Amino acid sequence: MKHNILYFIVVAALFASCKDEVLPKPKAMLRLDYPTAEYTQAGSECVYTFDQNTLSNIKENEDCSLVLDYPMMNGSIYLTYKPVHGNLDTLLVDAQKLSYEHVVKADNIVEQPFINQENGVYGMFYEVSGNAASQSQFYVTDSINHFVTGSLYFYAKPNYDSILPAAMYLQNDIRRIMESMRWKK
Repeated sequence: MKHNILYFIVVAALFASCKDEVLPKPKAMLRLDYPTAEYTQAGSECVYTFDQNTLSNIKENEDCSLVLDYPMMNGSIYLTYKPVHGNLDTLLVDAQKLSYEHVVKADNIVEQPFINQENGVYGMFYEVSGNAASQSQFYVTDSINHFVTGSLYFYAKPNYDSILPAAMYLQNDIRRIMESMRWKK
């Protein structure tokens, strides 16, 4: 009986000592490289035009609301058009409310005003950091006739660290949309 117990202890010690040495993994950063953006004019059937990244596919609705789909990044920029009929205050409040609905999950929301007096385009860009559903929101208007809101969404569970490179790339596209926005007469 003593030999069986001794045999069992020796065998258990051998199995316990045969494990691989545990080493911590080195820190690494995911590197996602996207091609340099190239732009073409979009919105030909609508009352507005803007520069569209050629990596995106555009889907147009009857009311001049658009979806810029980025299959490479598994995300989209949604543009919604609303005519202004004495309801500018309501449209502004709704756009701001939409942006701040993400405050529950967001770490921070940074507002960046946009003014292009020469072309009559005024707006606000909201950069949302954290695990919010949308990393960016914006609106632009001429304050008289036209109002466009935009939102960036990814088709994945929000994980800010994972989508940050794509979010930064698409935020640059949103800024380009705002800068190149023109109202048709």
